[in-house]
Amino acid sequence: MILDDLVAATRRRLQVEKQQVSLEAMKQRAAQAATKSPQLVYDQFTAPGMHLIGEVKQASPSKGQIATDFPYVDIAAAYATAGVTAISVLTEPDYFKGDIAYLDAIAHTVTTPVLRKDFVIDDYMLYQAKAAGASIVLLIVAILTPQQLSSYLALAHELGLAALVEAHDEAEIKTALAAGAKMIGVNNRDLKTFTVSLSNSLKLRPLVPANVAFIAESGIHDRQDVAALEAANVNGVLIGETLMRASDKRQKIADLLGVTVQ
Repeated sequence: MILDDLVAATRRRLQVEKQQVSLEAMKQRAAQAATKSPQLVYDQFTAPGMHLIGEVKQASPSKGQIATDFPYVDIAAAYATAGVTAISVLTEPDYFKGDIAYLDAIAHTVTTPVLRKDFVIDDYMLYQAKAAGASIVLLIVAILTPQQLSSYLALAHELGLAALVEAHDEAEIKTALAAGAKMIGVNNRDLKTFTVSLSNSLKLRPLVPANVAFIAESGIHDRQDVAALEAANVNGVLIGETLMRASDKRQKIADLLGVTVQ
């Protein structure tokens, strides 16, 4: 399964990265980075209105190469100018052609909160995210034990990082809530089969309390999709491929949100 392959690749990558920069050295780098307020991020996403997380990525396992021209800082700057609530940056190199350096450059260029999109399986990756300037990290229920999820969530908050806890079904929603998640992302793509259904978010929305931000991920292409989620009281959407393929990203964001370009 692709999810198993992604986790295995991440483990191999971490072995190399820890040899290059030890855990203690990474902790020192994280300590030197500015500490932010995760609650401010959560408050932004539970504020009235539909919030958009624009994703910066050049490839994915399901779609292959998405962007051949990849001026990632310019893309992020366009998202920020368009008023997105956060910017997601792929840092997984083997399947998504991401890099932590992309996040570092973007986080130090825009003031918009930046999400590290990766397959976090080790606390080292949280210190990396903090050191690179991230405001948010992704924690995927499907690849973590409940104990790991609780531990990483607590560490993220200790480091000043908000966490988008990703779930795909009812059981994973319950696990996320039990761990204390304050922002849950429901992936409409099954990471085991890669099939996509927007109805997944609509079905699971009632399971998440109003004080926990609910973000719909994957399979969101147009205003009609966003409006359906909005009508179901979804707080935000994470959109990658649709924005990456748009020639005018500011206009596309305005179209998705049903607003006029500023």
